[in-house]
Amino acid sequence: MKISIDANFVTDNSNECERGCFFVQTHANSKFSQDAVKKGAKLIGLEECKKILNIDENIKIVGITGTNGKTTTAAAIYETLRELGHKCALSGTRGAFIEGERIDEKALTTSAILQTLGYLKAASQRGCKYFIMEVSSHAIDQKRIESLKFALKIFTNLTQDHLDYHKSMQEYARVKSSFFEDDSLKLINIDDGGIKFNPKNAYTYSLKKPASFAPVAYGLKGGIDAVIKTPNGDVQIDSPLQGEFNLYNLIAALGAVYLLAKPENSKLSKAISKFSGVDGRVEVVSSEPLVIVDFAHTPDGIEKVLNALRHLNLIVIFGAGGDRDNTKRPKMGAIAQRYAQICIVTSDNPRSEEPEAIIDEICAGMRMDESVSRISDRKKAIELGLGRLKELGAGWALVILGKGDEEYQEIKGVKHPFSDKEVVLKALALKS
Repeated sequence: MKISIDANFVTDNSNECERGCFFVQTHANSKFSQDAVKKGAKLIGLEECKKILNIDENIKIVGITGTNGKTTTAAAIYETLRELGHKCALSGTRGAFIEGERIDEKALTTSAILQTLGYLKAASQRGCKYFIMEVSSHAIDQKRIESLKFALKIFTNLTQDHLDYHKSMQEYARVKSSFFEDDSLKLINIDDGGIKFNPKNAYTYSLKKPASFAPVAYGLKGGIDAVIKTPNGDVQIDSPLQGEFNLYNLIAALGAVYLLAKPENSKLSKAISKFSGVDGRVEVVSSEPLVIVDFAHTPDGIEKVLNALRHLNLIVIFGAGGDRDNTKRPKMGAIAQRYAQICIVTSDNPRSEEPEAIIDEICAGMRMDESVSRISDRKKAIELGLGRLKELGAGWALVILGKGDEEYQEIKGVKHPFSDKEVVLKALALKS
């Protein structure tokens, strides 16, 4: 990556180097330092890079990590702080944003460190006080967050995912736990219990245990209505978001904003209640008939979404990503069948794998009867689901899982344009 500064530039790629430029050494590229020197680059460390880029050292960086909930929690913190009048930037799965304006497209959950410094440079130029970022386990392990000083670190939960990379849940938990070893301010979901953390400067949140932030009372029918205990009295949340998992996300966001900005309780209540959610996360793309799209792609994620919708009769369309942990596939199938009256197993992002082979592994965890259909073509699977939804009528919902607001389907190394939401809207328009 290359970042321009006046008539010069900083890069982390030795192939881009030329005489007089700056090559920033990172954990990932240090073995290419001599190549950069031979091309005439000046070697710099990350701290010097921050100074060259004029990054405001007073920006408060907030890092959120966990298997599920990172994107919604990050967005809720970002939007709530903005509603309270603070200038903010955000980076994560959905891309990078400053004050509501997208500055970069969707990419990795956590970017390479120079790219993140580029976002911080832009945030500094815009006078941002806060920078909210999603932090993946890959990024922690690969040191893509080296040199960043976090004002607050948040843990959401730990469930099965990424075992293709980490190989075991123990190693996955170890990597996540390493993020919370220091003395920095922390906010931990203690209902999960999946990680270890340094108790110094640690606050907690919970639905089930005594914690720094926990509900006095709550209801989940038709949205979230909750009264949350904080160290400074109770705060009301009245949110359109659905499900217990989103109550966790909102309590994490409320706790984070409380710890960072210390707003009045009434102002915090009003600001967080205005947050309406994130595209592709339990997103209602059609009300009549009811069609919901969600990013859930792990056993725990699927269970949380479908459990939140259990008051409906469900037609569920889902698959599993290729070249990823395949031990979760039969578990995903079993969970979907537990909650859904009708299951349509299809292709997600098969990547280098054969879609039918992935579907075989999902179906190995299911009771194969007339309630289960297999259709590897995702577009045809969605069209079938919409057809069944029309036949069955009131009280039924179609839930499409796995891709959320992604705008592509990755097959054999090629990203083909594909949006679950657009397929639904186009099909419904044709039907009408």
